[in-house]
Amino acid sequence: MEKFRGSVLLLLLAASTSSLLAQETTPDMDHHQTVARVLLALILILLGAKLGGAVFERFHQPAVLGELVVGMLLGNASLLGFHGLEFLKNEELLALLAEIGVILLLFEVGLESDIAEMKAVGLSAFSVATVGVIMPFLLGWGVSAWLLPKAHRFVHIYVGAVLCATSVGITARVLRDLGKLATREARIILGAAVIDDVLGLLVLAIVSGLIRAANRGAAGLPWMSTLWIVVKSVGFLLGAIWIGKRLSPRLFHLASKLRVHGMLLVTSLSFCFLMAYLASAIGLATIVGAFAAGLLLDKVHYRDFLDRGEHGLEEALRPLTTVLVPVFFVLMGIRVDLSSFGRTDILGFAALVTLAAILGKQVCGLAVWERGVNRLAIGLGMIPRGEVGLIVAGIGMTLVVQGQRIVTPSIFSAIVIMVMVTTLLTPPLVKWAMTRADVRATVAPAESSARS
Repeated sequence: MEKFRGSVLLLLLAASTSSLLAQETTPDMDHHQTVARVLLALILILLGAKLGGAVFERFHQPAVLGELVVGMLLGNASLLGFHGLEFLKNEELLALLAEIGVILLLFEVGLESDIAEMKAVGLSAFSVATVGVIMPFLLGWGVSAWLLPKAHRFVHIYVGAVLCATSVGITARVLRDLGKLATREARIILGAAVIDDVLGLLVLAIVSGLIRAANRGAAGLPWMSTLWIVVKSVGFLLGAIWIGKRLSPRLFHLASKLRVHGMLLVTSLSFCFLMAYLASAIGLATIVGAFAAGLLLDKVHYRDFLDRGEHGLEEALRPLTTVLVPVFFVLMGIRVDLSSFGRTDILGFAALVTLAAILGKQVCGLAVWERGVNRLAIGLGMIPRGEVGLIVAGIGMTLVVQGQRIVTPSIFSAIVIMVMVTTLLTPPLVKWAMTRADVRATVAPAESSARS
């Protein structure tokens, strides 16, 4: 508790210092002032992220929600008359650090995914993932087109794309706490969520490619351009996996010849950044390349490093992700305009988008081919959007078509509400569905024996 109070005091001191720094700021701010601003911002963001995460984890909620809430408080301090933190919204170096953080996050997600496991979960997981992408996409598009009739068509398409994602980490934690990770439902949910990530990133690549093409002057939905973007996106992922599986073992074996501490981390990060750069070079999002880099790396590729006593890659990455990933989520919270929550149209839009997000994923439970499986639990387990939805929404804020931003601050605020609601609802709903099935399985034999 003493440490918690100390962190709060340090956070308040940093916030008060920011007002002094903001008063000194001029258009001709030199290099030293820029560094000072970024250092102050990092103090606020990192301490705030840990405090917010600790509070939410105490109530058995994901730390990412605490990071979001802290960002929302920092970004909307002006509503209380304090304007010393306004620089956080437009600091380019912070945005760059957040971008690197999200690249590392998707690299980490790729490392935790296993292509062999995707194949092993079979037809049910693939069907669940496919329906879990198509239905939310269509529902999100429809809700946006209905409530935002004057917005550009690509705004509606992008809202649909945001709803495609599933956050596997939240459901995995709930299933682990219930002791259900070995069940068929858990294998289908986790396998489908990984496939869902791949399909969701492909949808993001295609939609963002179409938006960029439209912004360059292409009219309507050019089908040849669409086909080319699909081929390019699928080709990049498949090609990266095929080539990487053959080249990465040689690359890491060669790097292991250098007996320098930390060579595994440096080689892995270089590989991740190279894949992210190549994705960007062909018009895809950098996170697609980072995810592909993590997906194709296997422990076998860097066995030489482990044999000589170096830490595993996930463990080596943890200090970097601990620092940089919260920067992204707090910055996403900073960009939320709390004043828009007082507008009934934004709240109505957020409510219907959330409903579309829940119903779209719930339908995918019907796509399970196996009999005797808890379809309700599978549908509920696919609901949370978590970090992936925020990442896609954040990218949308950088996309423009005909001078119109695809994801406006109001739309972004509604998406944040959707992410928070779906993330908060999932743990109790999955627990209820799994417990309900256990009760039924226990009661049915008892009733049968009582009749006999």
